[in-house]
Amino acid sequence: MSGHLRLGVNIDHVATVRNARGSGYPDPVRAALIAAEAGADGITAHLREDRRHITDDDIARLADQLTVPLNLEMAATDEMLGIALRHGPHAACIVPERREERTTEGGLDAAGQHNHLAPMVRALKGANIRVSLFIEPDARQIEAAMRLGVPVVELHTGRYCELEGEARSVELRRIADAAALAAKNGIEVHAGHGLTFDNVAPIAAIPQLQELNIGHFLIGEAIFDGLAPVVRRMRALMDDAR
Repeated sequence: MSGHLRLGVNIDHVATVRNARGSGYPDPVRAALIAAEAGADGITAHLREDRRHITDDDIARLADQLTVPLNLEMAATDEMLGIALRHGPHAACIVPERREERTTEGGLDAAGQHNHLAPMVRALKGANIRVSLFIEPDARQIEAAMRLGVPVVELHTGRYCELEGEARSVELRRIADAAALAAKNGIEVHAGHGLTFDNVAPIAAIPQLQELNIGHFLIGEAIFDGLAPVVRRMRALMDDAR
């Protein structure tokens, strides 16, 4: 596989900064448009149940104004399913969500939640929304994704990013093996969580990966260097790894 590796930019934490003051600034939709102009292939936004950052209005405006695909991250709830069906984003990535967590902690248990997820997957696919599951790089979860019939999985890279030395190398191999297994079985493979300038290259070099979704680091670096230059640098690092 290999070829062009798409970059999805998550703009959630532009909304986090905006919501800290309860005003309309900075606008995550403006950030999304800047990221797309700078080379992002798509925009990701997580509409959480408690609306801690992205809001319903943000999703509506993103769906209306973006010229690149919108990937809606969502919990597996009837409310979020209804919102996805109403706005019709290009993609919907089902993620685990706990209200007390600061950020998404680990992958979705697709194997243990098959019966709950199956009707949601069918509904999203029936609306021509590309369905993905955010899962751990684990054969059991990939096999569950296969049984659910999802076209895409996104592998959680958070553990890889937190480890060092040989432990990181072991986790990288686990991600690469999972990507190979998913691709071998006809599933498109994405990855994300915790990726930075310093650790992205080995992940980007995995030939079966077709998309990386990166958010918190890019928004943080943008405070110092500006969003467009930061997106362009990440885009260049990904390209160089290929």
